[in-house]
Amino acid sequence: MSMINITIDGKAVQVEEGTTVLEAARVAGIDIPTLCYLKDVNEIGACRMCVVEIKGARALQAACVYPVAEGNEIYTSSPAVREARKSTLELLLSNHKKECLTCVRNRNCELQTLADELNITEIEFEGEMCDLPIDDSSRSVVRDPQKCIACRRCVGACENLQKVHVIDALNRGFKTEIGPAFGKKLADVACVNCGQCIVACPVGALYEKSAIDQVWDAIRDPEKVVLVQTAPAVRAAIGEEFGMPIGTAATHQMVGAMLRMGFDKVFDTDTSADLTILEEGTELLHRLQNGGTLPLITSCSPGWIKFAEHYYPDMLDNLSTCKSPHQMFGAVLKTYYAQEAGIDPAKIVNVSVMPCTAKKFECDRPEMSDSGYKDVDYVLTTRELARMIKECGINFQECDGEFEQPFGPASGAGVIFGATGGVMEAALRTVADILTGQDLQDIEYHDVRGVEGVKEAAVEINGTTVKVAVAHGLGNARKVLDKIRAGEADWHFVEIMACPGGCVNGGGQPIQPARVKNWIDIRAERAKAVYSEDLRLPIRKSHQNDSVMKGIYEGFIGEPGSELAHKLLHTHYTPRERF
Repeated sequence: MSMINITIDGKAVQVEEGTTVLEAARVAGIDIPTLCYLKDVNEIGACRMCVVEIKGARALQAACVYPVAEGNEIYTSSPAVREARKSTLELLLSNHKKECLTCVRNRNCELQTLADELNITEIEFEGEMCDLPIDDSSRSVVRDPQKCIACRRCVGACENLQKVHVIDALNRGFKTEIGPAFGKKLADVACVNCGQCIVACPVGALYEKSAIDQVWDAIRDPEKVVLVQTAPAVRAAIGEEFGMPIGTAATHQMVGAMLRMGFDKVFDTDTSADLTILEEGTELLHRLQNGGTLPLITSCSPGWIKFAEHYYPDMLDNLSTCKSPHQMFGAVLKTYYAQEAGIDPAKIVNVSVMPCTAKKFECDRPEMSDSGYKDVDYVLTTRELARMIKECGINFQECDGEFEQPFGPASGAGVIFGATGGVMEAALRTVADILTGQDLQDIEYHDVRGVEGVKEAAVEINGTTVKVAVAHGLGNARKVLDKIRAGEADWHFVEIMACPGGCVNGGGQPIQPARVKNWIDIRAERAKAVYSEDLRLPIRKSHQNDSVMKGIYEGFIGEPGSELAHKLLHTHYTPRERF
C-alpha cells in the first residue's frame, strides 16, 4: 500500500493511504477526543466531538471518518476546533440527566471525562429534558433514555457486531430516541441479553439490572448459607476495577475479597466447567458413534442460546442439552454439596459472579430448578462485585484467598472456558484421551485460539478426524449457522459464544472507554490471563479433576450421561417468537 505524507499540528507524519485523520493523529502521538466512534462497531462521524481543521477545507471535518490525502495540513486544537467541540459538548449536556454522583457510570463516563478535559465549567444552554420513562422490563438490561446522548454506539453493537437488530434510532432531530421499534420494551423484542450495548455505551443510559441489594440481604440473614461461585473470565478482568493492568489474573485477590465481604463459601465455576466437558464430551461421542444430530453445538453461553431460540429454532436439536457451567454447579451445590455438608438446601442461597448479563435471564428460566430448588438464586456481574468490594472499603490488591474444597482447584481446561475457543480446546483435551486411551501431553490446540471471527480445524485423533469450528459474537454465529443450515458444513463439533472474544469480553465485564478499546484489543489481553492460569495449574484436563471424577461422579451422579446427570445437569430449549 502506498504511503502518504501529511502534517498534523506542525508534525510531519507518514501513514498508509486510506488512514483516517483520527488514526494518523494516533501515529503522531496526538489524542483527538471522540464520543460516537467505536472502532469496528460505530464509525459514523455523527457526534462531531472529533472535528479537526484541514487547511483548504471549507468546514471542520470529523477525524474518525475523514481519510487523509497527500500534503494535508491538519490542526487538531485550533481555536475554531476547540470552540466547536465545547459548543457541541455543552449542547449535549444541556438536556442530559445530570445525576453524576449517583450514576452507575460515575468516574467511568466518557461524557463526564470530556467535560473535565474540555474545561466545561458552566452550561450556557438550557435544553428541553427528555421525559421518556426508564425501561426495566428486561431481566438483564436497564435503559434510561434521559441519559442517552444518541451516539448510536449501542445500535452499532446490536446491529453491526451482534446482528440482532432490536434497537435503532427512532424519529428525527430532537425527538430522536434509541430503542426498540414501535415503542416496545426490551422484554417485548428478541433481545438476547448479551449486554454488548452496555459495554458500548459511553454514559449511564444502559446498565445491568442489579442484584446487589438482594445479595447483601442474603449475606446479612443469619438463617441463610450464602455460597458464591465465580466464572473463569471474572478473574481475568476484575483487577481493572482496582487499577490493575488489563490482562492481569486476580484470582487470589478476588477470592480473598469475597470472603471478607461475608460470603460463607467461595467456589470456582471452573469445576463445573470440567463437569460440563465430561457431560458434553460424552454427548459428542454418543452422537458420533450412534448417528445423532451433528454438528453438536455448545450450550455454555445463554445469550447464544436465546439467540438460537429466536432466530434459529429449527436448529435447537443441534444444541448440547448441557446446562451452562454455573447452572450445573448451582444444582450440584443444592444437592450433593448440601447432602455432604449437612445443610438444608432450602437455606442455601447460590450466587454466581459472571462476566455475563444474559446469565441474569438464564437463572430465572423455569427449567433451571430440577433439584427442586432454583439452581442459582442471583447473578452478579463482574462490575457489581467490584462495586460491592468498594462499598466495603476493602483493599482489593492486598487480599488473598483460596477456593473452597472439596471443589477446588479446577483444571486448566476449566479456566480457559473464558476465552473464545476455550470450550472447544477443553473438550478436545478430554476427547483425545478417551479415543486414544492415553494421557496425551500435546494438549494445546492453537488452531481454535485467537480473535478471528470464525475458526476451523480438523483434528486427527487415533485415526478419527474430528472437524470443529469456533465462532464468537453473534454476527459470526450467523455465518456458521447459515452454513450448517444450507448443508455446506461437515463439522462435528461447534463452539459458539455470544460475546466477541468470548466471556472475557462479556456484557458484565469492566467497561473500558473508547480511547482504550479503539487501540488495544482487550479481548486478546484478557484471554492471556486465562491461558496463563491454565499453564500454572498442575491439572490441565477436565477428566483428571478428582473433585469431579471421584467426588461428584463416584460419590453422587454415577457417570457422565447417567439418569441423575440428565436430571440435574441437562436441560431443554424453547422456540421463541422474534417480536
